[in-house]
Amino acid sequence: MNYILFDGSVRNALLPFTFTRPVGDIRVGILTIREKWEKYLGNTTTTITEDYLSDKYPMVEMDENILINAAYLPNEILVELITNLHDRQAVVKEDEIIAFYTTDAQEEIDFDDYEFIEYTDDCLKIEHTWDIFQKNDAAIREDFELLTQDRKSQPIPSTVQVLNPENIFIEEGAVLNFVTLNASTGPIYIGKNAEIMEGSVIRGPFALCEEAQVKLGTKIYGATTVGPHCRVGGEINNSVLFAYSNKGHDGFLGNAVLGEWCNIGADSNNSNLKNNYEPVKLWNYETARFENTGLQFCGLMMGDHSKCGINTMFNTGTVVGVCANIFGAGFPRNYIANFTWGGAQGVQVYLPKKAFETAKIVMQRRHIEFSSMEEAILQHVFDETAEWQKTDTI
Repeated sequence: MNYILFDGSVRNALLPFTFTRPVGDIRVGILTIREKWEKYLGNTTTTITEDYLSDKYPMVEMDENILINAAYLPNEILVELITNLHDRQAVVKEDEIIAFYTTDAQEEIDFDDYEFIEYTDDCLKIEHTWDIFQKNDAAIREDFELLTQDRKSQPIPSTVQVLNPENIFIEEGAVLNFVTLNASTGPIYIGKNAEIMEGSVIRGPFALCEEAQVKLGTKIYGATTVGPHCRVGGEINNSVLFAYSNKGHDGFLGNAVLGEWCNIGADSNNSNLKNNYEPVKLWNYETARFENTGLQFCGLMMGDHSKCGINTMFNTGTVVGVCANIFGAGFPRNYIANFTWGGAQGVQVYLPKKAFETAKIVMQRRHIEFSSMEEAILQHVFDETAEWQKTDTI
């Protein structure tokens, strides 16, 4: 069977992260949503997404296809329903289509001809940016079971202080010594060739993905995910870093999500609680206004290729777009547009040429090419959102 993930109705609600990726390539828990589906299905998937992303994330359509709403995270019951679908059948939950089987081309699909199968059990769904950290606890637990079932962990080194070792799984090549792991509050997963340096203290649920690194004396509270090739230090609480992003120094990151290729400068902090303890508002790209999240704790949302200088202070509920470079004294605004250069003292447009020069250097350090495909995606984001930016340029 050919499986295709589609973005569904939540794509715009998940900006700035979906400026540069389909919904299915968001990381929550240990794996991305796509990786979860492929693990459950035992099959690869392709994607229906925005046209400007389709070169990097192509869609393969065959004679028989099952299309899956990528906002929904898989579980055994849901996957069984989907894999047993027949032509012109769809799985729905509360009037929203989770998946459907079709032999028609996309433009010919008519759901009036479909039989709907109601899915009534619980499942995780990512509908808002803050769901990524809010539901990360449950997602780590589900991924931990999925990845470790019928497998044996590498031995926990004798120098490691540990609580509930049965909730800890260490992949081959991981290095950790003289650290404290408390898995009594949730599972701890340490990926292949990852490293936790001496003096670090970690409480689960926690996921350290492949080739990621925890620096000396780091304090991490669950539920936190450090994605592949990320570097972290300081104090972190209930945050998700997608991949190749760094928060390598002292400073606090809490109730936050960082995309790929982000960098947080030394001694930078984000607030995750308002002084008056009121619910946090976040910038909404669809309505172009701040909307109430209903959350008391909500920190920083930072899109791909964005960075901040040393001692940057992010206020509660700050949204930073793609390719922003933030620096200077004081609190920058709670919403920072794509391709912004500056901070509280003023901002300018960060022209793509300059941003791309930095991206090439940053990616080359990790032996990855900044390809023409990546450049085209970021150029499209700049062009599409130019009206939100300041007129001055740098």
